[in-house]
Amino acid sequence: MIKLSRYVLYDIVRSKIILGYTLFLLIISFSLFQMEENNSRAMLSLLNIVLIVLPLVSLVFSTIHYYNSYEFIELMASQPMSRTKILLSEYAGVSISLLSAFLVGAGVPVILFAADATGFALLFTGCCLTLVFSSIAFWASVMARDKARGIGLVLLLWFYFTLIYDGLVLMILFNFSDYPLEKITLLLSALNPVDLGRIFIMLQMDISALMGYTGALYKDFFGSGTGILFTASIMLLWMVLPLWLAVRKFKKKDL
Repeated sequence: MIKLSRYVLYDIVRSKIILGYTLFLLIISFSLFQMEENNSRAMLSLLNIVLIVLPLVSLVFSTIHYYNSYEFIELMASQPMSRTKILLSEYAGVSISLLSAFLVGAGVPVILFAADATGFALLFTGCCLTLVFSSIAFWASVMARDKARGIGLVLLLWFYFTLIYDGLVLMILFNFSDYPLEKITLLLSALNPVDLGRIFIMLQMDISALMGYTGALYKDFFGSGTGILFTASIMLLWMVLPLWLAVRKFKKKDL
């Protein structure tokens, strides 16, 4: 499995797409920190990139890689090799390459200019979202045989997690504003890794006072060891569950 993952990683590096992604993050990150005198403003701008661009790149790149490697996957499946190892090797190669690009492109500037709790929270969230959306992309790719349908599905999922979900939550909060919804919104945040990451990072910036009583509740929860463990556990669940579903489907799929 390690040998196969190494080959997948080498094949990805040769495509130079990951290099371009790394340079994009590096240029944007350095530019934000150089233009803003206050590092907090630069971190907010970088947060938007992490929460919007990173999931999109992870979804689209992972999906395209899966379909472009389909003939290689069929060849490996014809060998005396477990299908589980084949798919996990593909996922490992893709996720390691995307993680490396993020840690070099965004991690280096953050460590140089904002090596504090907020910076490390941003890096932690970015790594988690990379693994989560790569996992979701593999699940969507295995479910959809056609490449165009698979890419369309992951784009729809990106719209849902980054845009549509927030609108649904706001509608719920508006319609039930007369009821105490603080704990419910805490539960709703767990249903979207992007929202969970946003709340986790923003509360490290000490701006919870602007969010009223709800912000104080979030600060007490996410600022504690229990809250950090909760965030890590939910992110881990988002990584494992789609990948497990993908492996389960892939083992029964007629290639």
